Amino acid sequence: MRCLVTGAAGFIGSHLCGRLVAEGDEVVGFDNLSEGAKENLAGSPEVDLVEGDLRNEEEVASAAAGCDVLFHQAAVRSVPRSMEMPGLTTDANVRGTLNVLLAAKQESARVVFASSSSVYGDAESFPLREDMVPLPRSPYAASKLTGEIYCATWWRAFNVPAISLRYFNVYGPRQDPANEYATVVPRFILACLNGDRPIVHGDGEQARDFTYIDDTVEANVLAARAGQEAFGRALNVGGGRQPTSINAILAKIADLTSATPKPEHTDERPGDVRLTEADISMATSYIGYRPKVSVDEGLDRTVMWFGDHFGTKEAG
Repeated sequence: MRCLVTGAAGFIGSHLCGRLVAEGDEVVGFDNLSEGAKENLAGSPEVDLVEGDLRNEEEVASAAAGCDVLFHQAAVRSVPRSMEMPGLTTDANVRGTLNVLLAAKQESARVVFASSSSVYGDAESFPLREDMVPLPRSPYAASKLTGEIYCATWWRAFNVPAISLRYFNVYGPRQDPANEYATVVPRFILACLNGDRPIVHGDGEQARDFTYIDDTVEANVLAARAGQEAFGRALNVGGGRQPTSINAILAKIADLTSATPKPEHTDERPGDVRLTEADISMATSYIGYRPKVSVDEGLDRTVMWFGDHFGTKEAG
């Protein structure tokens, strides 16, 4: 199978590329390297990495030529960033998704689209189910919901098999801790390793459905093989367990790194929600998704990777 992975040099994209290569697939990567890094693909030299802009229809079409599946992982990410730069977020995420779908139509290819749990906004009941009315609270969430609608429309209008996966707080090795909009797991790990004060937005009692990267990658592979009953749908891809608070995540990381951090509490970030918790029964039913990695095991693997690659200040 020949696959295109947009955002291939990023956190999720690079892990997906590694999995596809390991299974013997031919992989074309597409990335503008604004956030991703070629080093993330060092373990997958077989990937044909193409530098390009998702907003350029011709560049996307060229990269997708001859592909059977288009895994659309690339996006301008982050809820707070989208609050600051809504135009950039909308332009890249909506136009980029449209260009991927146009290429899929041309190539008669399947699309697996990386959406987000942020589309739910502040729901009134939990766990979150796909039949709930989405209430986006940020331009990022709105752009992802728009992408889902385009994917469903392409299936109904043009018979392009497209499945949207609503990611819930993905974490794991190779996640960038230095990015201004980095998520809590890599930021907390680096702070604990370096003896710095971790930043906690709000009271830290916000709870998240943390999902280990290997489970997220597995969901993508399953979606690429799923039957017609899954086409046009948006499916939750969560960790399959109870949500974990931000404070609890910090405590677990502190224990794994033998640190005694004193967190610095700041204002809550605009657009953030208090709770995410996925009902994954539809993903289990339609694509066979069953997450395997617990938060404790996932954090252990992630801390080990960061320790090997970043070390500590004392270690130089």
